Amino acid sequence: MADFDQELDASGLNCPLPILRAKKTLNGMTAGQVLHIIATDPGSVKDFDAFAKQTGNTLMESKEEGGKFHFLIKKS
Repeated sequence: MADFDQELDASGLNCPLPILRAKKTLNGMTAGQVLHIIATDPGSVKDFDAFAKQTGNTLMESKEEGGKFHFLIKKS
């Protein structure tokens, strides 16, 4: 996994909470920084894909590991 600047553990949260928490965290970050999000909601895969497209941030990585979903989003 690539380097990241902040980590958000959204395990156990269901849609839309992981997205809302990520949005709030990204708002406090500077452009070019990377947020690592951990989620357990299977719906978060398509949610974060759509979120990145809508916000113009870059979804650098999206993977599932041991029942958890990991996302790397670079703030634009």
